[in-house]
Amino acid sequence: MTPTGSPAAFSTGHPNDTWLFGWNPTPGIVSVWAEASGRALVWRRVEGQVIFSEERFRPWILSTTLADLSHVGSALSRSSHPADAASALSFCELNGPQGSYRYLLTTQHWRTLERALLAGAARRLGQPVTSLYDLDEYYRVGLVEQYLMQTGRVYFRGLIYADLHRLQFDLETTALDPRRGRIFLVAVRDNRGLATTIDAASPADERRLIADLCALIQERDPDVLENHNLYGFDLQFLEYRAALLDVPLNLGRREGPALLERYDEPVSWGWRRRSRTTYSVAGRELVDTLEAVRRYDFSVRELSSYRLKDVARYFGLAAPDRVYIPGNAVYETYQQEPERVRRYALADVAEVDGLSQRLLGAPFALAGMAPRRYTRLISAGPAMGILEPMLVRAYLQAGAALPAYPSSGPEDLAGHAGGAAYLFATGIAEHVVKADIASMYPSLMRTYQIGPAGDRLGVLLHLVDRLTDLRLSHKEAARHAPHGSLEAGHHTALQQAMKILINSAYGYLGAGRMALFADRAAADEVTRRGREILEHVVRALKERGMVLIEADTDGVYFAVPAGWSAEQERALVADVGATLPRGINLEYEGRYRAMFSYEVKNYALLTYDGQLIVRGVALRSSRSERFGERFLQQALHAVMIGDIVGLQRVFRETVEALRSRSLTAADVATRVRLTKTPEEYKRSRAAHREAPYEALLAAGREDWRPGERVRYYRAADGSYRWLPDETDEPAGLAEGDAQEQDSAAETFQRERMPSTHAELRNDYDVEQYVQVLLTTYAGRLRKAFAPEDFDQIFRLDPQIGLFDRPIEDIQPLWIRCSNAG
Repeated sequence: MTPTGSPAAFSTGHPNDTWLFGWNPTPGIVSVWAEASGRALVWRRVEGQVIFSEERFRPWILSTTLADLSHVGSALSRSSHPADAASALSFCELNGPQGSYRYLLTTQHWRTLERALLAGAARRLGQPVTSLYDLDEYYRVGLVEQYLMQTGRVYFRGLIYADLHRLQFDLETTALDPRRGRIFLVAVRDNRGLATTIDAASPADERRLIADLCALIQERDPDVLENHNLYGFDLQFLEYRAALLDVPLNLGRREGPALLERYDEPVSWGWRRRSRTTYSVAGRELVDTLEAVRRYDFSVRELSSYRLKDVARYFGLAAPDRVYIPGNAVYETYQQEPERVRRYALADVAEVDGLSQRLLGAPFALAGMAPRRYTRLISAGPAMGILEPMLVRAYLQAGAALPAYPSSGPEDLAGHAGGAAYLFATGIAEHVVKADIASMYPSLMRTYQIGPAGDRLGVLLHLVDRLTDLRLSHKEAARHAPHGSLEAGHHTALQQAMKILINSAYGYLGAGRMALFADRAAADEVTRRGREILEHVVRALKERGMVLIEADTDGVYFAVPAGWSAEQERALVADVGATLPRGINLEYEGRYRAMFSYEVKNYALLTYDGQLIVRGVALRSSRSERFGERFLQQALHAVMIGDIVGLQRVFRETVEALRSRSLTAADVATRVRLTKTPEEYKRSRAAHREAPYEALLAAGREDWRPGERVRYYRAADGSYRWLPDETDEPAGLAEGDAQEQDSAAETFQRERMPSTHAELRNDYDVEQYVQVLLTTYAGRLRKAFAPEDFDQIFRLDPQIGLFDRPIEDIQPLWIRCSNAG
């Protein structure tokens, strides 16, 4: 598909950088709204001013066949080039083999083409067909993506992140269910100096509040609207209340249609698959920072909660004087201290702004490469959601057919030959170094030119090549830019975005039927060579006298002799790295005072400055009790410095705190995500009773929904009790925001338990939680000790046994490197 925009290619000095950045140099696009009629509305920010234009494009779809259009006869015309097509339906034949997506079908109006294809497919198959997504013969993308691919345009050309005008707004409501509650306050902030609140002290004022919010957004005219859980709460609540009160919800720019478009879409993060409700408005990008937090944690896996206040503390964004109010007390507090609630709400939007600055630089940079809306790139999977659209654009630009989806064969049943993972030792290692084979899989693809057989143009390998080179140049530029400057932030965001794409290339190869250019044999070749490289590094370290702890594609952990300096460690890594093939780099990633090796990819690290880092689900869990998490943090620190006296003291203090009931229900409560509807649980209840549902039923709650998170604890009488959220303390969530609670649960809490301070109860089953402490939390340290030593340290009876050793003499199972060999 030759560009319909300017023929001049956007270039960084490389002949095929149009594959990476698109070819159209149009600057400053901040939003695109595309319609089925072929009308595209484009807003650009140029020198601080917003410029609007209305354009035409031809909606399109790729097909492996023309059979489903045979019934339209002469209404279908052939064109030699898509830009030459003028009829209602036309096709252009792309270069490619039979069975590939070699027919580019275009139309004046998308519905005309869609109806014709569905009717033809129904006739061919002899049964109704309701969606083109159900037919393998067709490959389609969204209308905005069609426009961007057809024109070669991308978002944000020539802009840096600070150029965007971003506005955050956050609703405060009397309940989480818009059917039962209303909006009484909204906090609004933008990155141009605005910080204000709009109040609706009485129910009669709510209509004015919504109208004033829309008017303020129109006046400020931001490019982006942001909040935390914007899709899951604010927009849903606002949409319902505006419709109920018959007030126009004008959030978009005035040149576009005045509507809030709502749709459901699947979202996938690795093994996590879910559906979410999203929104779009004409002229503005809608950004939910909750999605950005999920994306961040998918990589680092360090967050125990995705709530705004928790992640703000994690990132150091919370102000020292930040006002905190329990979620179920905000409205009550507003009635008594409205100014305090205003400060609380403004702190929320300030933290959203901080999260945006911290996490959205990379999606912003990706929007300057991939032909997708900025909004979509925040949650898009990097392989299918970012890399594949770039591949498709390159093929269309070249007039080349896309390959058909890979077919399933016997090899798909055999299982993919994945990467290697080794656990060499368990226990407590001292003086630990981590070395990383930098971007190993994409480096192997690049070094050995391992790409998908179906990529006839070699686009994927070219992208990996160029992105790797460009990323290194941006890393260097960021290093030399003034610390904290806009220039440093710009280069850092670009290199992070490029890293995301580089590291997704191997995953794309192995994506099977989900990816157009997937290649199982190529993916297997990458992992085969990866195993060889990893084994070479392990062998080289052993030969140099190091003690191996664990190794996989994420890196190699090993112990070095006591007293080694960081310079000696770096020299060792460089020496081993020099033995690797050209293009494969071994990097020194870090040094640690100690490491508790538990299982592969499950370990704890202690830095030389005392910071504890825990990795892996075996040592942490989203449903952990708060008292157990606190104990484990202290215990891990003690055991890794060899303080066994301190370790036993922490254990006994926790046992005493439980037995004296100085802990509260909130300390012992477990948080879980519900998976059954009330009807499903009631059907299975006779055969198997489950604690969280029993806790809800005992509290009189018979309405809940799958996906809701609830806390509960076991009481002294053996029953289970529901603990409603009072949300401003960390609660060990795996994911979600405080506002992601079931509306019925919120209503129940407000109406039945308005100010009970249920978290302060201490009527828990003491011995139950003592056993939880021993088996679930202390039990995770078994691999750090000989069995008899573990039993002595964590004995519930404090009396000294006949065969006990002095506690000072007990040592963990040390992993030490005695010499450099």
